[in-house]
Amino acid sequence: MRVVSSTTRRAAFLGFRDMLPLMIPAFPFGAVLGLAIAQTEFVPNFIGWLSSSIIFGGAAQLTAVTLLASGAGFFPPLIGAVVVNVRHVMYSAALVPRFREQPKWFRWFGPYLLLDQNFALSSIKEAEPDEWRAYYLAAGASAWVAWQIAVAVGIVFGPVIPEAIDLSFAVPALFIGLLVPSLRTRPAALAAVVGALVTIAFAGVPNRGGMLIGGLAGVIAGTWADLRSET
Repeated sequence: MRVVSSTTRRAAFLGFRDMLPLMIPAFPFGAVLGLAIAQTEFVPNFIGWLSSSIIFGGAAQLTAVTLLASGAGFFPPLIGAVVVNVRHVMYSAALVPRFREQPKWFRWFGPYLLLDQNFALSSIKEAEPDEWRAYYLAAGASAWVAWQIAVAVGIVFGPVIPEAIDLSFAVPALFIGLLVPSLRTRPAALAAVVGALVTIAFAGVPNRGGMLIGGLAGVIAGTWADLRSET
């Protein structure tokens, strides 16, 4: 039986601790999603709640549920969810060096916990492979538990929340909270600014395609700035 070292336990604790403030805006975001599920006639509440553990991606899930509620059929919600979640391809590419150092079971299971908050934390975490894995898993598991609770609260209590209480602020607040700590270099700042401006410019693209266009523009701008800084 392998003994878990004190440094690994410490890394897991730090992952849990660092994830907590990021889940504060995510909780009302989950409640918004739960409310959307409760208001959707085509999706039973229990099935909608289970989708939170299957998809485990709030923006993609909210897109799919919203399109289903509008009667868009099967394929538009599926395509919309894929488009919104395409940013995870960029996340995966950035974490390839970290995953190469991990055991096979983690390389299969780890991507399931690759949500925005976990990427924001783990991508800048400097640690040995075992410690980094413990940090990543603890942060991701904490987010998973909090998300399931948040969506369930939204399903049960969302319909009785007064309309005067607007929870939609949670979505932009969540992403701003993820973005600000990562703006440590000029390429990162340029990528954020370009991505935001392009997303706003293409806000009218169906199925939130403006987010994809803005994300790609931000990546291109940040990569260009990074290459210029090396020359």
